[in-house]
Amino acid sequence: MLEDQTNYQRTETSTSGWAIVSLIAGIGNYIGFPVIGAVIALISGYIGKSDIEKGHGRLDGENLAKAGIILGWVGIVLALLSLCLSILVIVGVIGGSIALCGPFGNWLQSVPTY
Repeated sequence: MLEDQTNYQRTETSTSGWAIVSLIAGIGNYIGFPVIGAVIALISGYIGKSDIEKGHGRLDGENLAKAGIILGWVGIVLALLSLCLSILVIVGVIGGSIALCGPFGNWLQSVPTY
């Protein structure tokens, strides 16, 4: 009686280093490296995804790369929003007299100051 002998090749998968760097930089973006961490997370995340696709199953860590990319883009958006808010605050402080025209400005000027 012959048994069905099938060769099972065990392929070792390893996690992509770029995906790990992407996730660490994405987290670092919120801890202490605001814009630099986001840029590094984006670059290394896309490189990691490309390496994983080219690895044909030998490399793992696609979810790590995706998480790093998402954290990087969210960090870029938050940085741009904070930049816009800072510009609006500076313009509001410098051009404060412009904001005081109209009904609110008239009411504010009529308030007695002692």
